[in-house]
Amino acid sequence: NFKKIFVSMAKDIRVIIIKLADRLHNMRSLNFLSEARQLAMAHETLDIYAPLAGRLGISQIKCELEDLCLKYLDPEAFEFLRKNINTQLSERQRFINSVVEEIKGILAESNIKGDVIGRPKHFYSIYKKMKTRNKTLDQIYDLSAVRVIVETVDECYEILGKIHKKWVPMPGRIKDYIAIPKPNMYQSLHTTVVTSFGQIFEIQIRTFEMHRIAEYGIAAHWKYKEQKTDEDTFDKRLSWIREVMEWQSGVKTTDFIDSLKTDIYDQEILVFTPKGEVISLSKGATPIDYAYRIHTEVGHKCIGAKVNGKIVPLSYSLSTGDIVEIITSKTSKGPSWDWLKIAQMPSSRAKIKQFFKRSMAEEHVKIGKSMLENAAKLKGYVFSQLCTNANFDKVSEKMNFNTQDEMYAAVGCGAVSPQQVLYKFIDIYKKEKPIEEQTVVSSVKGRSHSSGDVIIKGVDGLLVRFAGCCNPVPGDKIVGFVSRGRGVTVHRADCPNLAQEDKDRILPAEWTGKSGENYVVSIKINGTEKAPLMSIVSAACAQLGLFVLSFNGRIDNKTRTSTADMTVRLNKKDDLDVLFKKLRESKDITDVFRTIV
Repeated sequence: NFKKIFVSMAKDIRVIIIKLADRLHNMRSLNFLSEARQLAMAHETLDIYAPLAGRLGISQIKCELEDLCLKYLDPEAFEFLRKNINTQLSERQRFINSVVEEIKGILAESNIKGDVIGRPKHFYSIYKKMKTRNKTLDQIYDLSAVRVIVETVDECYEILGKIHKKWVPMPGRIKDYIAIPKPNMYQSLHTTVVTSFGQIFEIQIRTFEMHRIAEYGIAAHWKYKEQKTDEDTFDKRLSWIREVMEWQSGVKTTDFIDSLKTDIYDQEILVFTPKGEVISLSKGATPIDYAYRIHTEVGHKCIGAKVNGKIVPLSYSLSTGDIVEIITSKTSKGPSWDWLKIAQMPSSRAKIKQFFKRSMAEEHVKIGKSMLENAAKLKGYVFSQLCTNANFDKVSEKMNFNTQDEMYAAVGCGAVSPQQVLYKFIDIYKKEKPIEEQTVVSSVKGRSHSSGDVIIKGVDGLLVRFAGCCNPVPGDKIVGFVSRGRGVTVHRADCPNLAQEDKDRILPAEWTGKSGENYVVSIKINGTEKAPLMSIVSAACAQLGLFVLSFNGRIDNKTRTSTADMTVRLNKKDDLDVLFKKLRESKDITDVFRTIV
C-alpha cells in the first residue's frame, strides 16, 4: 500500500495530502478501536505518516499526529505531561506574554511591521527531549516558543541582532534555516536566549511567506494558488519523492518500508557542492551517498572524493558544513560490491544493487547463450540452426519467453537449465526435419574406440557418451555402463549412481591418453553471504577460456552464506586444477569441490 501511495504521489502530490488528512481523522477517532488496533495504527502513524507530514512541511498535521500517537503508545507519559504542563502553563504564559510585549516594542522602535506570537510546544516534542537528553520535565526549559513574523528577510536578521542585544544568546543554539533551508524547505532563524533572571526561551524569526510554508507545507501550493508561488521551491520539495520513486522499482516491499523510514526522518546533515549548493543527506552519510544524491551516473562513475579540499576515502563520514567534490572517470567500470557496506543511505544501496542487477542481466545473456551453444554442441547440434525465429516462437509459447535475450538470461542465471530449453528446440527440430537431414552425434567405430579418448573393453560399434551425473574427465578412474538403446555411458568409477545398476552391464574402461575436448564437470562453490559468485566464476572462466554451461546460485539467510552449483566445460584435465586454484584465491569463497548430480 505504501509503495502504491508513493507511485501515486509521484503523479499527483495531492494523493498524500488526502491520505494524511484521512489518517488524522482515523487517529482522532482511535478510541473506538480495540487496544491491539490502536497500538498498531499508532506505531504505523509515528513511523511513517507523522515523519512524512514533517518531510512535506505540514507541521500542523505532524504535531497533532505525534501527540495522538503518544496518547496511545505511552498513555502514562501523555497524562503526566498534560497535567504538569497545564499546571505550569498559566505562570509560563504570563512570562511569554511579557516577552511578546517586549519584542513588539523592539519592532515598533525599529519601525518594522510584524506579528509576535507566543505558543506552547506540543507534548511529543517535549517527551522526545526528555527521552533523548535523559532529563526531567523541570529540566526542559523551552516548553514555549515565541514566533516573530515580519515582511522581509533583511528584517529577520535585523530583529535577530536586536534580540541578541537585549537577551544573551545560548552558544550553539543559533540556527540559520533561512540561508540553509531544511530539506522540506522550512525557513526560519532560531535562537535560544537567557534573560537576566536565568529564564530560557526560544525565538523563531521568519517572513510571512516562510510562515505560510512552515504551517501548510506542500499544501500551501494550492491553498494560495491565486497568489504567485515559487515553482522552484515547490519542485525542490518534491524532488526527494521523485528520487524515492527512482530507486524503489524492483525493491521488496519490506525493504522499501525500512528504507522509507530512514529517508523521511529528520536526522540529516547539510553539505555543500563546490558551487555552494546545499545537499541534504542522512546522518552518517559517505561520499558515495553524496555522489548518488547528485546523480545516479555520478555515483556509478565515482572513483574518489575530496572533502574541504582534501582527498578522503569513500568510507569517510560526512558532517554538516563539509564541501564535497566527487572525482569521476569515464573509464570507471561502476561500483564495487564493497560499496554496499560503505553506503549508508537506502537510496544509494538500491541504486548500487540496480547497477549490479542490470550488469548481471547482460552477463547472464552472454553466459546463457554460451551454455546453450555448448549444450547443443555436446548433443551434436548447432544451436543457431535450432533456434530459428519460427522455432523460438513455439518454444516461447511453452516457456513464456518474450525475447531470445530473455531466454538466454533465464538460462544464464540458473532459472532454467540449458537442457530444459535445448530439448524443446530439439523436439521441434526433429519433427520438422527428415531423419537424413538431421545433424547427429557420430557413433563409435572400431572395437575399442570412442571419440579417440576412451577405450571400452568388450564392445564394438556402440555409441559412447559421457555421464552427465558425474562428468568424468581425463585422469578420473572410469567404467562403461551398457544402457538399453543408448550405447555405453562412461561414468567415474566412484559414481554413486552405479551402485543400484546391474553389475554385469558395467565394463572396464580407460583413457587413451590423447588430448580431448568438451569434458564437463559439476562443481559446488561455497562463499560468504554477499559473495558475488557469478562475477567471480565468470571472470575466472573467461580468463582461462572455459565455458560455463550452467550456474545456479542462492543465499542462505540463516547461515549467512551463499552457494552455487555449476557445470563447466574443460579443454583439458589440468583446467580443473587451475580453475580451483583461481577460485580459492578469492577471499569471498570458502570452499570449492567437484560434485556428482
